[in-house]
Amino acid sequence: MEDARGADRYPGGVTGMRITTLDFLGVQVTPKTNWCFLLVRTDAGLTGLGECTLANQEAALETEARRLAASVVGQDPLGRNRLCQVLPHAPGGLVAQTVQSAFEAALWDIAGQQAGAPLHRLLGGALRERLALYANINRGAQPRTPEGFAAAARRAVAEGFSAVKLAPFEPMVWQDAGGDAAAQRAAYAEGLDRIAAVREAVGPAVEVMVDAHWRFSAGGAAALVRDLAPLGLYWLECPVSEGNLPEIRRLRGMANDRGMRLAGAETLCGLAAYRPVIEAGCYDVLMPDIKHAGGHEEIRRIAALALTAGVEVAPHNPTGPVCHAHSLHLCATLANFLRLEVQFGETERFFTLVSGGEGLAFQGGAATLPTLPGLGIALREKEARHTPWQALERPWLDPRLG
Repeated sequence: MEDARGADRYPGGVTGMRITTLDFLGVQVTPKTNWCFLLVRTDAGLTGLGECTLANQEAALETEARRLAASVVGQDPLGRNRLCQVLPHAPGGLVAQTVQSAFEAALWDIAGQQAGAPLHRLLGGALRERLALYANINRGAQPRTPEGFAAAARRAVAEGFSAVKLAPFEPMVWQDAGGDAAAQRAAYAEGLDRIAAVREAVGPAVEVMVDAHWRFSAGGAAALVRDLAPLGLYWLECPVSEGNLPEIRRLRGMANDRGMRLAGAETLCGLAAYRPVIEAGCYDVLMPDIKHAGGHEEIRRIAALALTAGVEVAPHNPTGPVCHAHSLHLCATLANFLRLEVQFGETERFFTLVSGGEGLAFQGGAATLPTLPGLGIALREKEARHTPWQALERPWLDPRLG
C-alpha cells in the first residue's frame, strides 16, 4: 500500500489540488476609486481572494497578474513557501510586489476554506476577537473645506469611532514651493485650518491623526510638528520621504517631545525593507499594508521585529473589503497591534460588493473577527464586472507622492 505521507495529498483525502486560473478583476466603485482583486481558482472548486488595489496602476497590475498566472497555473495552492516569496528587486517594483502580496493572501484563503477554518486560526489563533478601528475621513469629506472635514469627523464619531484621520494638505508639494510660494503657503494654512476644525468638532476625547502624504521637506516637516503641537494630535503620518531615515528619526523625537507619535512606512515591501526603518528608530507606529508588504507571513515577521523594538503596528487599510477582511485576520494575531484603518464614508459598495459583507460592518468603532472558513467573504463577481475599472484623467494623488 502506498504511504499516504508520500502522496500529493491535502487533508480530506483528495489528491492533486491545482491552480487552474488566476484572474485579475478591476472594479470602479466611485468616480475617483478603482479596487483591484485577484481570484485564484482551483480544480477543487475553491476560489481564493486577494486585493491588489494600487491607484492609477490598474493596467500595469493586470499585466503583472497575467505574468504571474503563467508561472503558477498548475501548481499546488497549498505550497505557499515555494510560490510566495518576497520580490525586493522585482523589475516591476511596487506593482509586482502588490500582485504577489495579493496572490499570497488568496492562497491563505484557499487553505482556510480547504481546512474548514477561519484564516486567523491557520495563523496560530486570535489574540483578540474585537479589533479597534480608526476612521479615515479623507475621501468622505465634502466639500474640502474645514467645515466639510469637520462634518465628516462628526459623522464618524456619531457612529462610534474614537479616532479619525485626515489628509489635509492637498495640493501642497514642497518641491513646487519655488514656482508659486504664495499658493504653497495658502495650501499649508488651509491644511492647518482643516485640522483645527476637526479637532474642535470631535473634542479632546477623540484621537486625531494627520496624514501628510510625504508632502514636506525635512525643514518644512519640522515646522509642521511645531505648528501641530497645540492641537494635541495622536500621530503625524508620513511627513517626509522614507529615503531619509536620520531626518525621520529627528522628526520622531520632535513629535514625541510634543506628545505626538510618528507613523509611516505604508508602501514598503518585505522584512528587509522594514528592518533599517525599525533599527534606526524612525517610527512609533509602523503601517505595513497587506496589499504591498508581502502578505500575511511577511507582515507577521515585520511585526515580530517591531515588537522587539517596542514599536506598534497599525496596518494601512484604506481600500476595499478584501484587503479589510485579510487585515482583520492578520491583526487579530499580532501582539503589538494598535488600530486598523478603514476608509469611512467613501462608498457603500465596501459592504455590498462581497457576500458576507455584513460581517464587515463597523460596530462602535471596532470590527468583529470573521468566523467562516478562509477569508469569510466572497466577491460578487457578476456585480463587480458591471463596473470595470476606469483610468482617471487626473489622479487624485500627485504621482510624486507615491
